[in-house]
Amino acid sequence: MNSIDITPVVNAVIALAATVVSVFLIPWIKSKTTAQQRSELVAWAKIGVAAAEQIYVGQGRGDEKKQYVLEFLKSKGFDLNEESVNNAIEAAVKQLNTEGLLID
Repeated sequence: MNSIDITPVVNAVIALAATVVSVFLIPWIKSKTTAQQRSELVAWAKIGVAAAEQIYVGQGRGDEKKQYVLEFLKSKGFDLNEESVNNAIEAAVKQLNTEGLLID
């Protein structure tokens, strides 16, 4: 009786599965995590900005407010690059000034 070696077929299927995981599944998971992290950052930034506005009353205290929000975000586990954090803070400040505090 002749036996057929299916090892190359199994190897090809494993390689195809690995390619699908690395090309489609991993980027999809990363994109979902990043979007969720951004959403959480913006929500916490809004809370931090509102708190800073209550704690540091008066004009000319922007640096104190910003430092408070940065420390607040770090306490919540956000260790992102400064540009991302600054953008989230600026967006929260703008929303607070134009629409009031809206936390999603």
